[in-house]
Amino acid sequence: MSNTPLAERMRPSSLDELIGQEHLSSPTSFLYKAIRTGNVPSLILWGPPGVGKTTIANIIANEIKAPFYTLSAISSGVKDIREVIEKARFQMGVVLFIDEIHRFNKSQQDALLGAVEKGVIRLIGATTENPSFEVNAALLSRCQVFTLNPLGKSELEAMLLQALEKDILLKKRTVELKETEALLRLSGGDGRKLLNLFEIVIEGINEDPCVITNEIVTTIAQQKVALYDKSGEQHYDIISAFIKSIRGSDPNAAVYWLARMIEGGEDVKFIARRLVILASEDIGNANPNALLLATNCFDAVKIIGYPEARIILSQCVTYLASSAKSNASYMAINKAQALVREKGDLSVPLHLRNAPTKLMKDLNYGKEYKYSHDYEGNFVAQEFLPDEIKNLKLYDPGNNARENELRKYLNSKWKGKYGY
Repeated sequence: MSNTPLAERMRPSSLDELIGQEHLSSPTSFLYKAIRTGNVPSLILWGPPGVGKTTIANIIANEIKAPFYTLSAISSGVKDIREVIEKARFQMGVVLFIDEIHRFNKSQQDALLGAVEKGVIRLIGATTENPSFEVNAALLSRCQVFTLNPLGKSELEAMLLQALEKDILLKKRTVELKETEALLRLSGGDGRKLLNLFEIVIEGINEDPCVITNEIVTTIAQQKVALYDKSGEQHYDIISAFIKSIRGSDPNAAVYWLARMIEGGEDVKFIARRLVILASEDIGNANPNALLLATNCFDAVKIIGYPEARIILSQCVTYLASSAKSNASYMAINKAQALVREKGDLSVPLHLRNAPTKLMKDLNYGKEYKYSHDYEGNFVAQEFLPDEIKNLKLYDPGNNARENELRKYLNSKWKGKYGY
């Protein structure tokens, strides 16, 4: 027991013991009912580090009494996958848990497809990255995706109190948990990291009673805990500073935060993906070339990898930071989606409907539609929005050279209809 980390000693063995993730652990939830009946499908658990993904996988295997195999996408390959699948052919209801499944490449993920589809294995994949981007569509379609929420202050503090109450080794000490802010801050919402840090701090205090304060936690953590953790709080803080520096048109700060991530071992695809998003969200039509460059950057770093990928990233980052900015297209889709949620499914005007059959034509589908290319300048004024929201402007071009040209063009066509 003394060699087992506190987080492992405190790992729940049933959903009833799980702190947080009530949407998955409550008796009314789909997952709870599936475990109780033994009808657990293949699934992907998506959420931040240390919120219970591995724990839930272990709980499932324990509750349904299934043979349980574990692979790590960091150290396992296609050969390891095939070995597990071969064993599973002679066992019933095998659960294969793959941690960090987003790190598997396409061929590794493809090796799972047939066994998952035929029910030879029940796959449980854990990922901190959006599975829509990182898991092959074919494999994803065969799995239920469950999103795990970040742990809040009350849940993290409950984990600390539970450890003091139940852990055999901690109960041998007299521990006074006087302050928790430093523990929560340094753990970055990662429950596993929190408990292991808690244990390190207690072991670092030779006095009894052992009084936990913010000052003591900070001092011990600086001595024994690595500063940069790409799965923890620094991961989110630094990417935030990185994005805000580019948005704020500061290439110097942007390339500094880029260097921090590179030196910390951040996933090159994660950085490049954020640049693609930013190019559209924060630059948009102020400079359409930004999205082209960011997309090419993403493709290039996947091929090149570290260390040379740092040069490609630096070129893209400094270009995006130095570019004109506009969030007009981002705001337009936000407004449009809010309008759809508010108004519901408004009817498509008859003149815009497709009319492939005679009946549809008899019902006036497509009648009076004007084909733009038949008119001067390839434009003719007609209504494209449902009657209930006609004349409503959703896209308002930004105040920059490129979008001012777009505004001038739109105004010349619509003659002030949308207030351009």
